Amino acid sequence: MSFDLARSLRRIKPQRTANAIRRRSIDALPMVEAPASAGAELLLDTCVYIDVLQGRTPASVDELLEARVVNHSTVCLAEITHLFGRLDPAHSGTKAVLREIRRTIDDIPPHRLSAPSETATGEAGMLAGLVSRLLGVERSERPLLLNDASLYFQALERGWTILTRNIRDFDCFDQLLPANRVLLYEQQS
Repeated sequence: MSFDLARSLRRIKPQRTANAIRRRSIDALPMVEAPASAGAELLLDTCVYIDVLQGRTPASVDELLEARVVNHSTVCLAEITHLFGRLDPAHSGTKAVLREIRRTIDDIPPHRLSAPSETATGEAGMLAGLVSRLLGVERSERPLLLNDASLYFQALERGWTILTRNIRDFDCFDQLLPANRVLLYEQQS
Protein backbone atom coordinates (compact mmCIF):
# COMPACT_ATOMS: atom_id res chain seq x y z
CA MET A 1 0.00 0.00 0.00
CA SER A 2 1.30 3.47 -0.83
CA PHE A 3 -0.33 5.17 2.18
CA ASP A 4 2.25 6.18 4.80
CA LEU A 5 0.22 6.31 8.02
CA ALA A 6 3.07 7.56 10.22
CA ARG A 7 3.80 10.45 7.85
CA SER A 8 0.14 11.41 7.65
CA LEU A 9 -0.27 11.28 11.43
CA ARG A 10 2.67 13.68 11.78
CA ARG A 11 1.15 15.99 9.16
CA ILE A 12 -2.49 16.04 10.28
CA LYS A 13 -2.01 15.48 14.02
CA PRO A 14 -5.59 14.20 14.40
CA GLN A 15 -5.23 13.60 18.13
CA ARG A 16 -4.57 17.24 18.91
CA THR A 17 -6.83 18.37 21.69
CA ALA A 18 -7.71 21.75 20.25
CA ASN A 19 -10.75 23.62 21.40
CA ALA A 20 -13.72 23.90 19.13
CA ILE A 21 -12.97 25.71 15.89
CA ARG A 22 -14.59 29.08 15.43
CA ARG A 23 -15.88 30.19 12.08
CA ARG A 24 -14.00 33.21 10.83
CA SER A 25 -15.81 36.34 9.70
CA ILE A 26 -16.55 36.70 6.00
CA ASP A 27 -13.96 39.50 5.83
CA ALA A 28 -11.23 37.07 6.97
CA LEU A 29 -12.12 34.37 4.42
CA PRO A 30 -10.71 33.86 0.92
CA MET A 31 -13.82 34.94 -1.01
CA VAL A 32 -14.17 35.08 -4.80
CA GLU A 33 -13.86 38.68 -5.90
CA ALA A 34 -14.57 40.49 -9.13
CA PRO A 35 -12.99 40.95 -11.53
CA ALA A 36 -11.94 37.37 -12.08
CA SER A 37 -8.30 36.78 -12.74
CA ALA A 38 -6.10 34.01 -14.00
CA GLY A 39 -4.53 31.85 -11.34
CA ALA A 40 -4.33 28.33 -10.03
CA GLU A 41 -6.49 25.67 -11.63
CA LEU A 42 -9.78 25.06 -9.86
CA LEU A 43 -11.34 21.91 -8.42
CA LEU A 44 -15.11 22.23 -8.07
CA ASP A 45 -17.08 21.15 -5.03
CA THR A 46 -20.49 19.57 -5.75
CA CYS A 47 -22.33 22.69 -4.60
CA VAL A 48 -20.81 24.62 -7.53
CA TYR A 49 -22.48 22.31 -10.06
CA ILE A 50 -25.80 22.67 -8.25
CA ASP A 51 -25.55 26.46 -8.00
CA VAL A 52 -24.60 26.79 -11.68
CA LEU A 53 -27.51 24.57 -12.75
CA GLN A 54 -29.91 26.57 -10.59
CA GLY A 55 -28.52 29.94 -11.72
CA ARG A 56 -27.47 30.82 -8.17
CA THR A 57 -23.80 31.62 -8.63
CA PRO A 58 -22.71 35.22 -8.28
CA ALA A 59 -21.35 36.89 -11.41
CA SER A 60 -17.84 36.80 -9.89
CA VAL A 61 -17.99 32.98 -9.74
CA ASP A 62 -19.26 32.74 -13.31
CA GLU A 63 -16.37 34.95 -14.45
CA LEU A 64 -13.88 32.88 -12.45
CA LEU A 65 -15.14 29.66 -14.06
CA GLU A 66 -14.50 31.24 -17.46
CA ALA A 67 -11.05 32.59 -16.54
CA ARG A 68 -9.49 29.49 -14.95
CA VAL A 69 -8.85 25.88 -15.88
CA VAL A 70 -11.54 23.78 -14.18
CA ASN A 71 -10.96 20.27 -12.85
CA HIS A 72 -13.47 17.73 -11.60
CA SER A 73 -13.35 14.98 -8.98
CA THR A 74 -14.82 11.51 -8.93
CA VAL A 75 -16.03 12.42 -5.42
CA CYS A 76 -18.38 15.01 -6.93
CA LEU A 77 -19.28 12.67 -9.76
CA ALA A 78 -20.53 10.19 -7.14
CA GLU A 79 -22.47 12.87 -5.27
CA ILE A 80 -24.12 14.08 -8.48
CA THR A 81 -24.93 10.65 -9.93
CA HIS A 82 -26.46 9.68 -6.58
CA LEU A 83 -29.49 11.65 -7.77
CA PHE A 84 -30.15 9.16 -10.59
CA GLY A 85 -31.07 6.62 -7.91
CA ARG A 86 -32.47 8.93 -5.25
CA LEU A 87 -34.93 11.07 -7.21
CA ASP A 88 -38.46 9.71 -7.54
CA PRO A 89 -39.08 8.66 -11.16
CA ALA A 90 -42.80 9.38 -10.67
CA HIS A 91 -42.15 13.04 -9.76
CA SER A 92 -42.95 15.43 -12.61
CA GLY A 93 -39.64 17.30 -12.36
CA THR A 94 -37.30 14.30 -12.17
CA LYS A 95 -36.78 13.81 -15.92
CA ALA A 96 -35.78 17.44 -16.48
CA VAL A 97 -33.40 17.46 -13.52
CA LEU A 98 -31.72 14.23 -14.61
CA ARG A 99 -31.44 15.52 -18.17
CA GLU A 100 -29.51 18.59 -16.93
CA ILE A 101 -27.28 16.45 -14.74
CA ARG A 102 -26.56 14.16 -17.69
CA ARG A 103 -25.58 17.19 -19.81
CA THR A 104 -23.34 18.47 -17.05
CA ILE A 105 -21.55 15.13 -16.72
CA ASP A 106 -21.24 14.77 -20.50
CA ASP A 107 -19.56 18.22 -20.61
CA ILE A 108 -16.73 17.14 -18.28
CA PRO A 109 -13.60 16.56 -20.38
CA PRO A 110 -12.20 13.11 -19.51
CA HIS A 111 -8.70 14.53 -18.97
CA ARG A 112 -10.09 16.94 -16.34
CA LEU A 113 -11.71 14.22 -14.19
CA SER A 114 -9.60 12.51 -11.52
CA ALA A 115 -9.84 10.71 -8.21
CA PRO A 116 -8.19 11.50 -4.88
CA SER A 117 -5.06 9.44 -4.25
CA GLU A 118 -4.69 6.86 -1.49
CA THR A 119 -2.82 9.43 0.60
CA ALA A 120 -5.49 12.09 0.04
CA THR A 121 -8.20 9.60 1.01
CA GLY A 122 -6.39 8.45 4.15
CA GLU A 123 -5.59 11.96 5.29
CA ALA A 124 -9.14 13.05 4.50
CA GLY A 125 -10.38 10.49 6.99
CA MET A 126 -8.16 11.94 9.69
CA LEU A 127 -9.07 15.56 8.97
CA ALA A 128 -12.80 14.81 8.69
CA GLY A 129 -12.67 12.95 12.01
CA LEU A 130 -10.83 15.82 13.67
CA VAL A 131 -13.28 18.44 12.35
CA SER A 132 -16.20 16.20 13.25
CA ARG A 133 -14.96 15.97 16.83
CA LEU A 134 -14.08 19.66 17.18
CA LEU A 135 -17.37 20.87 15.69
CA GLY A 136 -19.57 18.18 17.17
CA VAL A 137 -20.79 17.20 13.69
CA GLU A 138 -23.89 15.00 13.67
CA ARG A 139 -23.41 11.42 12.56
CA SER A 140 -25.63 11.93 9.49
CA GLU A 141 -23.35 14.75 8.23
CA ARG A 142 -20.07 12.84 8.59
CA PRO A 143 -20.03 11.14 5.14
CA LEU A 144 -20.35 14.53 3.41
CA LEU A 145 -17.60 15.94 5.62
CA LEU A 146 -15.38 13.03 4.56
CA ASN A 147 -16.13 13.73 0.88
CA ASP A 148 -15.26 17.41 1.37
CA ALA A 149 -11.99 16.52 3.09
CA SER A 150 -11.16 14.22 0.17
CA LEU A 151 -11.68 17.12 -2.23
CA TYR A 152 -9.54 19.37 -0.05
CA PHE A 153 -6.60 16.97 -0.13
CA GLN A 154 -7.05 16.21 -3.82
CA ALA A 155 -6.74 19.94 -4.51
CA LEU A 156 -3.71 20.28 -2.22
CA GLU A 157 -1.86 17.38 -3.84
CA ARG A 158 -2.36 18.77 -7.32
CA GLY A 159 -1.75 22.43 -6.55
CA TRP A 160 -5.36 23.33 -7.39
CA THR A 161 -7.71 25.68 -5.58
CA ILE A 162 -11.03 24.29 -4.37
CA LEU A 163 -14.05 26.43 -5.28
CA THR A 164 -17.00 26.06 -2.91
CA ARG A 165 -19.75 27.83 -1.00
CA ASN A 166 -19.36 25.35 1.88
CA ILE A 167 -17.83 27.88 4.23
CA ARG A 168 -18.20 25.84 7.43
CA ASP A 169 -16.25 22.76 6.36
CA PHE A 170 -13.59 24.33 4.16
CA ASP A 171 -12.87 27.17 6.60
CA CYS A 172 -12.22 24.51 9.26
CA PHE A 173 -9.95 22.53 6.95
CA ASP A 174 -8.05 25.68 6.03
CA GLN A 175 -7.63 26.66 9.69
CA LEU A 176 -6.34 23.23 10.71
CA LEU A 177 -4.13 22.69 7.66
CA PRO A 178 -3.56 26.11 6.06
CA ALA A 179 -2.65 25.89 2.39
CA ASN A 180 -4.18 28.95 0.73
CA ARG A 181 -6.02 26.62 -1.70
CA VAL A 182 -9.66 27.54 -0.99
CA LEU A 183 -11.93 30.07 -2.70
CA LEU A 184 -15.35 30.60 -1.14
CA TYR A 185 -18.51 32.32 -2.28
CA GLU A 186 -22.01 32.95 -1.06
CA GLN A 187 -24.99 31.69 -3.02
CA GLN A 188 -27.19 34.15 -4.88
CA SER A 189 -30.85 34.05 -3.89
